[in-house]
Amino acid sequence: MSAVRTISHADALALLATDGAVMLDVRTAGEHDGLGHIPGSWLLPLDLVVSAPAVLPADGRPVVVYCEHGVRSVAASRLIAEAGVPDVLNLAGGLAAWTGPRQFGASPLRGPSAWLIDNADLLPRGGTVLDVACGRGRHALLLASAGFDVHAIDRDPAAVAFLQETAERLRLSLTCEQVDLETEPPPVLPDGCDVVLGFNYLHRPLMPALGRALKPGGRLFYETFTVQQAERGHPRNPAFLLNPGELPVLVAPLTSIRSREGEVDGRCIASIVAERPR
Repeated sequence: MSAVRTISHADALALLATDGAVMLDVRTAGEHDGLGHIPGSWLLPLDLVVSAPAVLPADGRPVVVYCEHGVRSVAASRLIAEAGVPDVLNLAGGLAAWTGPRQFGASPLRGPSAWLIDNADLLPRGGTVLDVACGRGRHALLLASAGFDVHAIDRDPAAVAFLQETAERLRLSLTCEQVDLETEPPPVLPDGCDVVLGFNYLHRPLMPALGRALKPGGRLFYETFTVQQAERGHPRNPAFLLNPGELPVLVAPLTSIRSREGEVDGRCIASIVAERPR
């Protein structure tokens, strides 16, 4: 486990002046927005901070963790260091004593998708989860830490290896597998899952397999970009972009429970929670 160092506000200000660190705010969104935050901070509340290793930059830059009074940040710092992040720094005393620059207002959530968090009431109480195109595991780590048995798959061997190592460091019930999701015919996925996750990934021929992976009553949590996103940059390939109103059709015969489509936090996306009929 990497050591956690506690640093002074003067040291934090020096890092901030050189843009040499990630400032990680582990308070609630309400505290971050209303009490102010260090400019450029990443918002990742303590109850979601297990996702941090998957989203923090892999370039080795320091990570300065802070909360309001320097208590929650200690727990967050220790977990992040245990996960293998190399240079974790805890801000002494928290933001209550901070005299440096401060911003107010909302910031996007770093780590798990807000769609998953906002609809967590639709998750079962435990069970099996299949995380498709998991990447470095921001959702797999979170749900495994919440007591789910998670199987995460991705075509990138480096991402799969990183996630497996991180899960082992944190002693989580999480298995990983390298799978090419775009074969013809599509790969056979594990079945009988309580939950299937799919975020920021679209391969239309795979969609029926996601539904078949669910047990009756199981639920798909899915979100990705729409064609309007091409006007804003990446991605631009129409094969990776949903047409207006397409997502509920793609997931049929699953039954939509909640859905949305439009601009969210500067991204053009469509999102759905859909259930396999019992």
